[in-house]
Amino acid sequence: MPAKIERKRTQEAAPRRAPGSAPGAEARPGRSFFGGRVAPKRLMQFTTQLAILQGAGITIVRSLRVCEGQLRPGPLKTVVGAVADDVEGGASLSEALGKHPVVFDRLYVNMVRAGEKGGILDGILGRLADFAEKSERIKAKIKEALTYPVVVLTFAFGVVAFIMIVIVPKFEEIFRTFGEDLPAVTSILIKISRGFARYWYVVIGLPGLLYAAYRWLLRLPRFLYAVDRLKLRAPIAGSLIEKTIIARFSRTLGTLLGAGVPILEALDVVQASIPNAVLAGAVGAVRASVREGETMAAPLLESRIFDDLVVNMIDVGEATGSLDKMLLKVADTYEVEVDTRVGALFKLMEPILLLLLAGIVGFIVVALFLPILKVMDQFAK
Repeated sequence: MPAKIERKRTQEAAPRRAPGSAPGAEARPGRSFFGGRVAPKRLMQFTTQLAILQGAGITIVRSLRVCEGQLRPGPLKTVVGAVADDVEGGASLSEALGKHPVVFDRLYVNMVRAGEKGGILDGILGRLADFAEKSERIKAKIKEALTYPVVVLTFAFGVVAFIMIVIVPKFEEIFRTFGEDLPAVTSILIKISRGFARYWYVVIGLPGLLYAAYRWLLRLPRFLYAVDRLKLRAPIAGSLIEKTIIARFSRTLGTLLGAGVPILEALDVVQASIPNAVLAGAVGAVRASVREGETMAAPLLESRIFDDLVVNMIDVGEATGSLDKMLLKVADTYEVEVDTRVGALFKLMEPILLLLLAGIVGFIVVALFLPILKVMDQFAK
């Protein structure tokens, strides 16, 4: 009786296919999925729920249907429904997920494939959820540190633009009645104000144009490599970027190797997932070394990007056959360090921003009141 009920529910949940169409070929709204990015948090929740259902021994199709029913209408719900259709039609879960690279990246698909081969899909999905949670935690910390200065600088720019366009011209009219030469600092402020008033569209549009040009230039490999190298050499942020990417490299590679993915395939996935061309090139050198039968430690040391801690732990991991565990320990160490550095950077930004704003406001106040004080001094005499 339960089997009949389950079969009936599956038939009711599955969409009707057109006559003569192949299984899984029916037209669904999200079958060809081109738009709508899925929030990492929602994908993590879906992965966690799917891992729990698989651990409870529920079939993969029914697990996907349950997850689909729990999701709110949107891109992820549509894609999960399409994946369930494909799996029900005879495809493996990894094959079905691979049809939607916008939602499920190569890391996700490769780990699921490894879990299917080893018969440990529930454990692999749990690792994926844990990986996503830790990655999101780092991203959230960095976003939190960047949000404050961006908001403050945007507000300050708006206030300064208002002063330059509205307030300074009124003071300029007053200064004309004095009939005397203005101090150099006041003349500079008035010239800046006239530039703001005359070319306001340039002031507003130039940042957007520069950003668009920058994004276009990033398509050029040499420019991208140069920018990524400059990022790593930045005085304070460079070290933070480097440690964040090393933590991502270590956790991604350790997770893949722990799931049973072959090392060359794992390095290929890791290289594609690194957002820095310099570090991606270093990982490419590691992959070439491993393909030739050599170790990972030597090319990592030659890159001069990975420090002695990383190189030595990887060397020990290769020698003892516990590379995945060593990589995860490296990731834990660096993630703690990234958290500490982000907190320190956030504390450092506050006084720097205050000094910057105080300097701008002080310049404007001095420039506006010097002529007035000069006239008052003459009247006093």
